[in-house]
Amino acid sequence: MSRKRRMFDIEVPVEEPETFPAGKEDDKPQRRGPMATAIAETVESTRDRARLEAEIRAENDALAQEHVRLKRAGLIVDLIPLDAIDTHKLIRDRAPAADFELAELVQSIRDIGLSNPIRVEPGREGRFELIQGWRRLSAYRQLLKETGDAETWGRIPAGIAARGDALEQLYRRMVDENMVRKDISFAEMAQLALHYAMDPHTAEHDPDRAVAILFKSAGYQKRSYIRNFIPLVQALGEVLLYPQEIPRALGLALAQRLAEIPGLAAAIAAELKDWDTRSVKDELDVLRRFAGQGPDASEDAPPVKASGPATPAGRAKTTFQIPRPQGNAKCIAANGCLEIRLPRDFSAIDRRRLEAAVVALLDQIG
Repeated sequence: MSRKRRMFDIEVPVEEPETFPAGKEDDKPQRRGPMATAIAETVESTRDRARLEAEIRAENDALAQEHVRLKRAGLIVDLIPLDAIDTHKLIRDRAPAADFELAELVQSIRDIGLSNPIRVEPGREGRFELIQGWRRLSAYRQLLKETGDAETWGRIPAGIAARGDALEQLYRRMVDENMVRKDISFAEMAQLALHYAMDPHTAEHDPDRAVAILFKSAGYQKRSYIRNFIPLVQALGEVLLYPQEIPRALGLALAQRLAEIPGLAAAIAAELKDWDTRSVKDELDVLRRFAGQGPDASEDAPPVKASGPATPAGRAKTTFQIPRPQGNAKCIAANGCLEIRLPRDFSAIDRRRLEAAVVALLDQIG
C-alpha cells in the first residue's frame, strides 16, 4: 500500500532588493589600486609646485620692479673703478683753467670722505658714463694721483641710474646741481649753454634758446645776463684764464663793447697772448681797460665829449655827444630822464640785446 505525500502551502515573503540614496552605494570604503594612488599624489604635488612657482615668480617680478625704480632714482650705490667711468656723454662747463675750489674739495674728501655719491649710467662692455659729479670725480682722481692708494681712492661711490633719460633732462640736472653753488659765474653758465648748443645730439643748436631750456629754474633777469655773456665767451673763451672771475657788470659792459667796436676781441687776445703768468687781477685789469672802466680805459673806447653847461638848479640837465659810425649820439640826462638820440632804427635791434645794453649802462652808472 503506497503512502500519499502531503504538500503544505507555506507562503514565504519575497524580499525586495534594498535601495540606497543616489550617489551612495554603501558605507564601506572602496580601496584604490596602487597606480591610482600614485597618480592622485602626483597631480596634487604638481598642483602645489605650480602654486609655489607662481608665488616665487610674482615675488621676483616685484623685486625686479623695485630694483628698476631704485636704479632710475639713482639710489643703488656701488663702488665703481675710476678707470671704468667715461665723461663723453655730456659736454662739461668746466674750462681747463685752474679750479681753486677743487683743492678744498680734495681736502674735505680726504678728511671726512665723500658725502654725496656721483651719478652714472651703465655703458657698454662694463663701463659707465658720468652724468653728475664732475668735480667729485676729479677730486678722487687727484687723490689717487697724489697718494697712489688704489685701495682707498681707486673706486668711487656712485649711484647707478638706468639708461633712458633724455639728454635734455641730464643737462638740466647738471645745470641745477651747479646752480646750487653760489659761486658759479655767468661766464660758466654761458659756456654751458654754448656746449649744449654745440652737442650734435641735442635738439637745440641756438645758444640763446639753449639758455631758456637749461635755466628754466632761473629768473628772467638772470637768463638775460647769461645770454649777454654768451658773445663774450664766444669771442674770448680761448684766451681767458679766469673767465669765471668776471663780475656781472664788467661782463655786460665788455660784451657791449665787443658788439660795438670791430677788432676789440683781437686786441684783447693780442695783449693776453703768451702771458701765462698773469694773475686774476692782471686779467681783470686788462678787461676793465678795454671795457672803458677805470682811469686807464683803453683808447679803443669811443671818447665822451661833454657839451653845454648845466641848466639852473631845479631843472638840472646834462648833455653830451658821442661819435658813432651812424653819426653823433646826443645824450641828455635830467632828473628822472636819460635820453639817447642817434640816427638809427633802434626798433630793429633784438629786444634782448637792447635790454642787456640798457642793463649794462644802468649797472655802470649805479
